[in-house]
Formats: sequence, C-alpha cells, structure tokens
Amino acid sequence: MLSQDAHRQARYLSRWHQEYDQISPGHFHGRIDELHLGDLQVYRESTSQALRQQCQVWSDSLWIGIPSQHAECRINGQALGRNDLFCRPGDTLFELVTPPEQEILGLVVPRQALQAVAEAQGITLPPSILEHRPRLTLPHNTRQQLSYLIRRLSCTDTSQFSGRIHRNLLLTALLEVLAQDTPTPSVAPSYRHRRTVVDTIKAYMDSHDEGPLTVTELCKVACVSRRTLQYSFESILGISPVQFLRVTRLNRVKRRLTAPDTTTVSDAAASQGFYHLSQFAADYKQLFGETPSTTLRNRAIPA
Repeated sequence: MLSQDAHRQARYLSRWHQEYDQISPGHFHGRIDELHLGDLQVYRESTSQALRQQCQVWSDSLWIGIPSQHAECRINGQALGRNDLFCRPGDTLFELVTPPEQEILGLVVPRQALQAVAEAQGITLPPSILEHRPRLTLPHNTRQQLSYLIRRLSCTDTSQFSGRIHRNLLLTALLEVLAQDTPTPSVAPSYRHRRTVVDTIKAYMDSHDEGPLTVTELCKVACVSRRTLQYSFESILGISPVQFLRVTRLNRVKRRLTAPDTTTVSDAAASQGFYHLSQFAADYKQLFGETPSTTLRNRAIPA
C-alpha cells in the first residue's frame, strides 16, 4: 500500500495503534507490504522522511523490527548499534525515531505460538522474555538471514508457497535470534533522567492543548535548566526542544486538517496558536512539502 502522508500511513498496518509525526522537511512518500501467515504478521515499511512514531502492537505478542539503517535510529530514546534489532512486547507503548529513507522489516508473533515451537524443540523461554529490552544485538550473519527471509515473504504471492511451512520457518528463525542475542551496551547513567524530562514535557503538551509553549515554560514544567532540557531532547529524540515544539504543533495542525469536521485552515492553525497565517503557511509547506490548503482539499482523496 502506497501513501503520500505520514499520518495516514500510521493507520495502515493491521492491528497496530500508531501515530507518526514528520520531523524532516519535504514531501512524504511511503509504502507498506504486509503478509499474514495464520496468526503471524510479516511486513516491510518504507518511509521517506524522518519520523517520531508512537506505536503499540496487539496483546500477547512479540514484535521484532529490523531497520535498514541504524544511524539516528532510536527506540525509547536508546540509540541502535549496527547489528541491533528493535524488540517490544505487545500491548506496550513505545517510541521510535527513524531517519529519512528508512525501511523496517517487521515480524509480529503471538507469544503462545513462539512458546509452542520452543517447547517442541526442547527450548525453555523465560516468561518475562524481552519485557525490558527494546534492543537485541545479533551476529551480522544472523541479522542478514532473518532480514532476507522477511523481505522475501513480505513481497511474495502467497498462492505460490505453503503458509504453514513458512510460518514454521519464521518461528524457528526467531528462536535462533533469541538464542544468539548478546547483551546490548548499558545505557548511560543520565539516560533515565533525560528520558523522564522528555516524557514529562510530552505529557504536559498532551494535556495542555490551548496554545504554544516557550522553552522557559518547558524548563519550569520539567524543573530543569535550559542546558539539561537541550541535552535531554537531543539525546532522547535527536532534536532540540525548539524543533520538537515546532514540528509537534505543525503535525497536530495537519491532523486537524485531515479530520472530517475541520472547515478552514485558519481554525486548524489557531488551535495550535498559529495566528500569523502567512508565516504559518510557509513553515507548514517547508515541513510537509505542500500548503495547508492542499492538505485540506485532499483529505478525502485516498492515499
């Protein structure tokens, strides 16, 4: 499925709850190829712009994501190493920051199915497997082999092969991944404090939607200095607090412009404190590669 809008693409992956904010400037284009092998989900997602993604997959499952490039990639504020994978249990909210021209190969597996295959092969999986580990580190060859398998399956005509055989292949490959996982480097001592600062600001913005905030106000909300605020956002999200405020507000306006009850650009802009419409329109076009009026006009057109 092709998309020309990051906010729409966030809704295309079956059974996921997601919200995407575009960070880098320019027109967005993306694609999702998805395959279901019984209760397994296999997909390939490409995105042309840097994104901040809020994600959650369904309950009692395990998600593995393999990014095409690790530079500038973060999961819950933790940077990825060269041979790292994303990993999150179902029904758990997590945050990704991905760079431009990124591709993610994904696999979602029911825990019960993985446990059944493990027991059949005499492997014991701990009940709390991977609950607190958003990154897995693998030997390069193992990572490449799993990537190849997911890539081939995500773009293959399912009528040409046995779904049962390939389902078992994927489950066996995932068990091998878990067996070969090596400890990822521990996070810096400052990580938890910096992530708390960023999470506090995000929660405050979600509950105070009445207008723009300043960096000074953010410092008061998080009870930190400007320097700590700056370091926190740069290390956790890879952007400055000022950039975060700007792109968050602009992305919120874009969501309003695609909502069925929005009637004017000025109403959508005013909802986020943009009252100088000429400057707002210029900033909006710079980030999204189109004018606000174009977004409003095209909201009913399928991506």
